Amino acid sequence: MAAGVWPTTRDELLREQECLGKMRPLPWKPEGTWTAGACFACYPLGREGAGGTGETCWAAAVLWTPEMSHPVVVVQRVEAPYEPGLLALREGPVLEAAVRRLPRLPDVLLVDATGRDHPRRAGLALHLGAVLGVPTVGVTDRPLVARGPVPEDRRGARSALVLEGEVVGYWVRTRPRVRPVCVHAAWRTDPETAVEVVLQLAARYRTPEPVRRAREAARAARAGRLAY
Repeated sequence: MAAGVWPTTRDELLREQECLGKMRPLPWKPEGTWTAGACFACYPLGREGAGGTGETCWAAAVLWTPEMSHPVVVVQRVEAPYEPGLLALREGPVLEAAVRRLPRLPDVLLVDATGRDHPRRAGLALHLGAVLGVPTVGVTDRPLVARGPVPEDRRGARSALVLEGEVVGYWVRTRPRVRPVCVHAAWRTDPETAVEVVLQLAARYRTPEPVRRAREAARAARAGRLAY
């Protein structure tokens, strides 16, 4: 896919998702030294409903290592309302813009969205990775359409998220006595690789550190505490 080319209508997005969902590109594996990044989008506080056209979106991206993080923020008005399964129409362009402002692209990008856990196997985490040409992993609080039991209460425990007989991700317990996260296979990552990446990046908190930093940056910019 060409950089910066996103569908602008619902029908265009559905066709693009059908195409992306059928692709099986060469899988990426976290070998040797690799860098992680993450992106996160937030909206005005106190809004009514799930989100409409024209809302202001603060999209943050970070390039992260244990020693440093490089947050950047892009602010745009979104061109589509929120609709489950069609998040790329709303957030794809602004998240891409944020990630491309990083000093360099990471080896793997964590996205607050699903990947193959999607009616057409192409959630925003997968779609964004295809546009950027970067392996991606989705990290969310709940599955979209896949289902699976909650894992036992110990760090590293996991249970498969299954959609039509296919494992598309896992519930993963990153810390004991806290809710598990949903970890999604996305662009050039399989479910097992996605779990490996998340567990390496979630050493202290429930949420992987790059996602946590991106979320903090987006919310700080919204509150006027971070220049952009």
